[in-house]
Amino acid sequence: MAPRIILLGATGYTGARTAEALAGRGARPVLAGRDPDRLGALAERLGGLDTARADVTDPASVRALLEPGDVLVSTVGPFQRLGQPAVDAAIDAGAVYLDSTGEPPFLRRVFEEAGPRAEESGATLLPAFGHDYVPGQLAGAVALAEATRPPRRVDVGYALDGTSGQAFSRGTLVSLLGVLTERGFSYRSGKLRGEASGARTWRFTAAGRRRVGLSVGGSEHLTLPELAPSVDDVGVYLAWFGSMTTPASLFSPLVAFAGSLPGARRGAERLATAVGRRVAAEPSEATLAQARTSVVAEARDRAGAVVGRVELAGPEPYAMTADLLAWGATTAAAGGVQGTGALGPVAAFGLEELAAGAASAGLRRV
Repeated sequence: MAPRIILLGATGYTGARTAEALAGRGARPVLAGRDPDRLGALAERLGGLDTARADVTDPASVRALLEPGDVLVSTVGPFQRLGQPAVDAAIDAGAVYLDSTGEPPFLRRVFEEAGPRAEESGATLLPAFGHDYVPGQLAGAVALAEATRPPRRVDVGYALDGTSGQAFSRGTLVSLLGVLTERGFSYRSGKLRGEASGARTWRFTAAGRRRVGLSVGGSEHLTLPELAPSVDDVGVYLAWFGSMTTPASLFSPLVAFAGSLPGARRGAERLATAVGRRVAAEPSEATLAQARTSVVAEARDRAGAVVGRVELAGPEPYAMTADLLAWGATTAAAGGVQGTGALGPVAAFGLEELAAGAASAGLRRV
């Protein structure tokens, strides 16, 4: 029996867009979620797809979705709070797992805690397989591969242009706020280290404009060093905050301190829930219509000279995420994944294949 693709969280904003992208590639995923009526309506609109009821608060219902070799795509967040049951189900079934997370604590947990268990069961875990953080993985890998001298460090910057008004879905905002007080991480001096998000800044040029990005824990920290043994420093930065970048960086130590206080996590979750009730479920089509993503990676040698630089441009983050998840899932279902455990996209698919898949999602070198 051919591997099935199961999409968990299909009726959410990112989930529905991923379902559409999968159908656009000729796949017939099983749509899974909590609401049978909404699942049925989406399934009918996409050509009569199969559906299944599953709720992450009932882990057994998620495990029941999977058979060995299946491909599970999860868009159910906030992942730090709700993501573990899908990871565990994939490990138990020996399945391939992809998700849309951008939450650093969850991402690190998948690699450090779930990855070894997945190796034992024969499962493959591909977290953060969307706008966060496939573009940076690709740009960084190419910059390292093309470096004219042995690189010591690689920095990756994400920029977003053309947006006005609410540019993120409710789910994204809730996820961001929910990890506000959580400890982030960086890769410095050859080691993965705890670090508050926003603790550092990086200035880079993308789409012809000078940017300032805030540091964030990304999957690049966890996987790019293995591609170039000489690399002992990786930075990932988001240039999304405009004039608020410097104040946010100065505020970072206070947020880190607040995160160490008793009840900080619960407080952040309550704040996220409260804000979520006050924003639209999804950004408007008009807001996203002109949005464009730019990603820059620069490799530097021990003297600090740039020895490799790559810039990629692509569509708005939600379209890119949906298409990347759809490409990754269909490629995995066709047997295109290499290896088990928690992997980055380069290790899982190979650099040339990843570049081709990213191009099919609208992400190209400029």
